[in-house]
Amino acid sequence: MNMRQFQTFSSFDPTTLAIVDGSGTSQFEIWNGEYCNDESEARTSFGYVGKGGVELRTPQGKFNLREGMYFGAPSQFSLHGTAGILFTKKGFTGVLTIAGPVEELGRLKYIDGCSDSVLIQPLVKGDPCFNFLSLPQGIDQTAHTHPTVRLGQIISGEGYCETSSGQFPLRPGVSFVLPPDEIHSFHTPASSLRLVVFHPDTDTGPSHDDHPMLNRTIVNGKSAATLDEIRTR
Repeated sequence: MNMRQFQTFSSFDPTTLAIVDGSGTSQFEIWNGEYCNDESEARTSFGYVGKGGVELRTPQGKFNLREGMYFGAPSQFSLHGTAGILFTKKGFTGVLTIAGPVEELGRLKYIDGCSDSVLIQPLVKGDPCFNFLSLPQGIDQTAHTHPTVRLGQIISGEGYCETSSGQFPLRPGVSFVLPPDEIHSFHTPASSLRLVVFHPDTDTGPSHDDHPMLNRTIVNGKSAATLDEIRTR
């Protein structure tokens, strides 16, 4: 399989098989039919199931996923049936996660009237995450950048991405790589647009000093998160 690195926004046809080395540790792959990851190195793949269904086989068991569902699978696993996309973070050990299908709209506000959901949350602040983005029809998104690579796939609707290199049409099944710090914007003149996006890192999420169990543990009327003698034992 071909390992390629991209310096500008790049999109791929739905039938194309590609592995992309976006930041040295992040990659994506479009699978069609059968897929097997038998490498023993630490890595976790985040996947989205396209049309049809797939059986996910892991050391923990076999799981049937239908169209629109998504998953996180650490280390060794295989996929049997249909097609979809995988986003992989090398050197990261996540936990087996199966969920979905993706909803019509995101749960969180995003820029310019768009919405977002964090489908698979970072386990610890700084870990990768898997996201869903929904853009209503008629959006002319404000030009912006991201500090790290973004890997994504369109799951419904149409539109285009505008960059300094030109306009790139977006339709269901099209995958894309957005290198760090590249200015871009998404536009939906005639249709809404829905996509899943992998982020290789985060600046939010639980930490040893800030997480729900700790914060909501009350000792003598105070959160344990504020008590150094509790946190550092």
